[in-house]
Amino acid sequence: MKIENALKEGFLKLKQNNISSALLDSQLLMSKTIKRDQKFIILNSDKELKNCDYKYFKKLISHRARGKPVAYLTKIKSFWNYDFFLNDKVLIPRSDSELIVEQVLEVYKNKRIINFLEIGVGSGCLILSILKEKKFFSGIGIDISNHAIKICRINAKKLKIENRIKLFKSDIDNFNIGKYDLIISNPPYIKKLDFRGLKKDILNFEPWLALDGGLEGLSCFRKIIRKSSELIKKRGKLILEIACDQKRDVVKILRDNGFYINKVLRDLANNDRCIISTKI
Repeated sequence: MKIENALKEGFLKLKQNNISSALLDSQLLMSKTIKRDQKFIILNSDKELKNCDYKYFKKLISHRARGKPVAYLTKIKSFWNYDFFLNDKVLIPRSDSELIVEQVLEVYKNKRIINFLEIGVGSGCLILSILKEKKFFSGIGIDISNHAIKICRINAKKLKIENRIKLFKSDIDNFNIGKYDLIISNPPYIKKLDFRGLKKDILNFEPWLALDGGLEGLSCFRKIIRKSSELIKKRGKLILEIACDQKRDVVKILRDNGFYINKVLRDLANNDRCIISTKI
């Protein structure tokens, strides 16, 4: 079978299963199958596909048709300027989270050296992207998941910055190492009652540990902000990602714990997404 025919077959199956990105997903899964980029696939669509590759492609399409995210099938997700390895033990990086990287680079554009902490590293996309951009920064990352720590280590090695990051398996309540110029976090913030409304590829495949923010979606924020007020240096920055309806509640928790609110940033959909605050 030719590549173009297999792509069409994959596209139609995904479309029949209400996958909105059917064409792109089919191309990405073909790239995974034959280990070539999308440009090659488009320019060589008339080439014959090996039988073993066709069978593997069909298997990937079937998984995607059942809702499994492309990133978990390809085991790669692009974030900022880099490709990150991941699997279904960690949350898939979202482009909205790049706001945190942007703001760190803006706030510290004139700083050569800082020591910072990420609470809940997941795949490492935030802390590692910052370390790649700022060659003299050093970072510490913590996560309660052994799987996340392992994947973050893999990505640090892949990006050749493993010597500039230290990782610890720890809950924030039990972490007492160091004082930081900056703390960042994209914590679980989905309300329990909102889980039913999630897309099936999120609800059925992404780790609940990285999504569940408790009854009000604020459980992790309370813990993180309270502990950050102890770990952060005076006039240090705490930068948090939030859900679009959490601005008022998170701002109150920050102020109650001695933080000044610098600004609240909106994402590309014009939703509140990121809060920058300073310890006073």
